[in-house]
Amino acid sequence: MDTNTILYIVGGIVLGLILGYIIAKSLEKGKASKLIANAENESKSILKQAKKDAEALKKDKILQAKEKFIELKAEHEKVILSRDKKMAEAEKRIRDKESQISNELSRAKKSNQSLDSKIKDYDFRLEFLDKKKEEVEKAHKSQIKQLEVISSLSAEEAKEQLVESLKEEAKTDAMGFIQDKVEEAKLTAQQEAKKIIINTIQRIGTEEAIDNCVSVFNIESDDVKGRIIGREGRNIRAIEAATGVEIIVDDTPEAIILSCFDSVRREIARLSLHKLVTDGRIHPARIEEVVRKTQKQIEQEIIEVGKRTVIDLGIHGLHPELIKMVGRMKYRSSYGQNLLQHSREVAKLCGVMAAELGLNPKLAKRAGLLHDIGKVPSSETDVETPHAILGMQWAEKHGEKAEVCNAIGAHHDEIEMTTLLSPIIQVCDAISGARPGARRQVLDSYIQRLKDLEDVAFGFTGVKKAYAIQAGRELRVIVESEKVSDDKAASLSFEISQKIQTDMTYPGQVKVTVIRETRAVNIAK
Repeated sequence: MDTNTILYIVGGIVLGLILGYIIAKSLEKGKASKLIANAENESKSILKQAKKDAEALKKDKILQAKEKFIELKAEHEKVILSRDKKMAEAEKRIRDKESQISNELSRAKKSNQSLDSKIKDYDFRLEFLDKKKEEVEKAHKSQIKQLEVISSLSAEEAKEQLVESLKEEAKTDAMGFIQDKVEEAKLTAQQEAKKIIINTIQRIGTEEAIDNCVSVFNIESDDVKGRIIGREGRNIRAIEAATGVEIIVDDTPEAIILSCFDSVRREIARLSLHKLVTDGRIHPARIEEVVRKTQKQIEQEIIEVGKRTVIDLGIHGLHPELIKMVGRMKYRSSYGQNLLQHSREVAKLCGVMAAELGLNPKLAKRAGLLHDIGKVPSSETDVETPHAILGMQWAEKHGEKAEVCNAIGAHHDEIEMTTLLSPIIQVCDAISGARPGARRQVLDSYIQRLKDLEDVAFGFTGVKKAYAIQAGRELRVIVESEKVSDDKAASLSFEISQKIQTDMTYPGQVKVTVIRETRAVNIAK
């Protein structure tokens, strides 16, 4: 093909495209005009329909507004009618009140008139009485003058003589009445006291068990003894070192003796041995581990025992430290008597006796339970303080009442009794300890201790007699008045107490009382 032909072809294509574009545009324009015409027709019909709906809605709203207006008008008329009715009722009440007030005013006016007349009458009577009183006083004075002339005594002197005579007569009558009441009290007081104590003892019954200083640990066979002793005795030494208990392994068949004055240590050793024998592993490391666990178990058991005791006795609000001390009493004994059983018994006795005497039984139970907490010291320094004083100090520290603290401190006469609760605790403590079989004492050693106490007093010049009383807690020394003066008696009491303190061993404290007496005796024949 040549160049001209190509140009003709290209020109024809371009011309065809231009004609096609023109034709398409003309067709599109025709469609657009038709769409616009249709849209205008639809908008006109929509506007026409909207006008019709608006007219209908307007008519509905006008009708609703009219109905609402009619309803509001009716309600307003009802409100106005009720308000008018209330106003009419209020006006009626006001008229009734006005009439009532007018009636009361008329009655008050009449009352005032009668009161004025009575006041005038009373004024007249008072004037009359004043005149009569003046006349009576004049007559009385004239009579007194006549009596003074007759008796040659003035009125004041006569009054003094009368008062003195009445005083003497009243004093004589009072002394006679007091003497009668004192004699009656002396006759009945001891009888009433015995009656109250007997009734209290009969109402409280407890089992007594003597605690020993040794425990017997039973074993199944003698082969276990060798395992407990260990190679060259290392196991038994480890147990003794960990528990502080002496273990006696002798020829007693199927038994090992645990000896210790501390019941807690003895119980720890017994339970530890039981666990070791049951487990079968017995060596020093295992022994120390078991003893530590057993100590924690015993401490927890002590707290539980204290809580159960407090709940059983109905005592509330006790400090946790005091509860722990109560639990520790289970593993302490006094002359063989279990301290917890003794304290429970004293608490019950105190409650009954306080109720019989009209005192607070709950407070008495509280003091009775805590009276011996000083016997479970927590450290070695506390041992030197008397247990009653130590218990009182602990009770004060943990917020107990003054009556309870005084009862604890005074139950062995270490301090002065200031409340009625204190002698009750002292008496109930003696009752519990004096029960047959309650306590174990070696009579010979007890008598020897009292005799040694008296011999200390006889070692001083001027001592006439000496008596150890209150189970050796007090020493009464009677001296010769010719040889010992009052000043010497005071120094003698101090010297004897120092001698006892340095030379003797005794529980608690010993009170030394020196008595010097001078008597002048004559016989009338």
